[in-house]
Amino acid sequence: MTATHSTPTTALPGRPPVVDLATWQVARDELLVREKAHTREGDALAAARRQLPMVEIDGTVAVVGPDGPIPFVDLFEGREELVVYQHMWHDGAPHQGQCEGCTWTAWHLRDAVYLNARGVSFAILTVGPWDEVEPFVEFMGYTQPWYSVRGLDEPVGGEMGYLSVFLRDGDRVFLTYRSTGRGTEPTNPAFALLDRTPYGRREAWEETPEGWPEGNDAGWFWRTDADGVAGWSPTTRPAPQWTRPGATPVEALGRHEHHH
Repeated sequence: MTATHSTPTTALPGRPPVVDLATWQVARDELLVREKAHTREGDALAAARRQLPMVEIDGTVAVVGPDGPIPFVDLFEGREELVVYQHMWHDGAPHQGQCEGCTWTAWHLRDAVYLNARGVSFAILTVGPWDEVEPFVEFMGYTQPWYSVRGLDEPVGGEMGYLSVFLRDGDRVFLTYRSTGRGTEPTNPAFALLDRTPYGRREAWEETPEGWPEGNDAGWFWRTDADGVAGWSPTTRPAPQWTRPGATPVEALGRHEHHH
């Protein structure tokens, strides 16, 4: 049974106005026009990305993985296209001291089956030394291929925290695209879903009506303590780590105690 209100325009504190379904549908349809325009502009941007020029790189440069050094071109696994995420690394830090923002991205990229089905391979690169990276990957339960690019220059190594895309033509390898800033957001369906909720991401930079919950610093929910309380402290760790066996608020897993 659908609830009705005798005063449809009555607003609840810190919430949208309450209206009848027909009134809501009119407002929804008006917003849909803007959403469709946004989608079409996104399609146009994607087409422009596909037409960017390319930079040829040395596909023989060695990266280090579970089987030791291999040439970068092997990351394509025989496919023509490759997407990589470049994961930041804090040398010597325990598992909970590794980058919470990169954890946020990598956790959403644990399965590339749909990329593979379209002829695209995926790998995660990091500047961390392999002897530290390997136990972290095992702890997190990641099944995607990880490789250390320590000591390598751009565009294979260098600065981390971005998505990069490569194209292979035989033994030749080309860099075709790289994200900047918030360009990794499309990897995170949680962001897209939060953007569709009334309170959004609950971050201070967002435009929100008066009475909405107070916004926090960006990334405030990337770390939590054992009770799920967000924040940075010696007892917090990247949120997905609480799903891993052995993740406790008092035991440092990895090298040495590391604070944000």
